[in-house]
Amino acid sequence: MIITHYQRLLDHIVPDFVHVLFDGKIVKTGDKNLALRLEDQGYDWIKQEQEV
Repeated sequence: MIITHYQRLLDHIVPDFVHVLFDGKIVKTGDKNLALRLEDQGYDWIKQEQEV
């Protein structure tokens, strides 16, 4: 298990699963593509999904 915010680390270690925690809960799960989307778009879209 690796906990990180750094995409560069994930360039060397390809994750099987990516989990996003928000407010103490796992709110999003995916594969390496989720990590790439987070790198590209940030976390605001996840926060907006949780406010709905």
